[in-house]
Amino acid sequence: MPEVLIVIDAETEPAEFLLPAVFALDSMISAFQQAIASTSASPHSSAPTVRVITTDSLDTISASDVLLCPFTLNLPATLSFPAQQIYRVCRDIVTLRQRVEGMGYATGAGNFWLPVVLTSKGPLYAEVIGLTEELPAPKPSTVSPSSSFPYCQPVHLSDAWRQQLYKLAGNLLRSLDAPPATYLMQFGFQEGAICFDRLWPFPAAPALASLSVQEPNLFTCHWYCLAGQPILDVTISGSSASYLHFE
Repeated sequence: MPEVLIVIDAETEPAEFLLPAVFALDSMISAFQQAIASTSASPHSSAPTVRVITTDSLDTISASDVLLCPFTLNLPATLSFPAQQIYRVCRDIVTLRQRVEGMGYATGAGNFWLPVVLTSKGPLYAEVIGLTEELPAPKPSTVSPSSSFPYCQPVHLSDAWRQQLYKLAGNLLRSLDAPPATYLMQFGFQEGAICFDRLWPFPAAPALASLSVQEPNLFTCHWYCLAGQPILDVTISGSSASYLHFE
């Protein structure tokens, strides 16, 4: 296994890429490092070396000798790696929204995220994530590592909403020829219809809601996808609080 490089931005992301929990980056990195360490070691091999580097250090790296795992969209245009194209597409939010509008969907701001674990065999759709303060929800019965962040999972939507979301996400990822990874499709609702916001090609801050709630969590799923390891299903703990969304 080649060395794993977690790439973060050298500077604060431009305003249009900020998430409510922008300071969750350290927790995201820690969760991903734990996923690699806990799933890679075996009696016959050790876990790969993992380093965190900033985007301004990429010019000293030979991408062919390492496994790049960017946790930022702000990558150099000259960087060449397997997921280069999907990161470029996701960074250009305006053009991506126009693409989705051409598919017949509304676009605009939203504060929900549909996790899509895109394996080599096809997509697995996890439970929707939302902003806790915007949902009529019960308090979690147990404290989880994600409780200090403003995200919650699962957000229960009707089967009709789910099927529409799955169709949009599946069609979009196929049209983009997206490589295996954990994606977050950010969306909202406008006048009784789904409203596409943007697509994240890595487990961004909302994925922290999956820690101690989803098995495997979204950071572990991302590592499995990048490492080519199989994922059969994603499930939610039966003890997790349910957050209902009425739209």
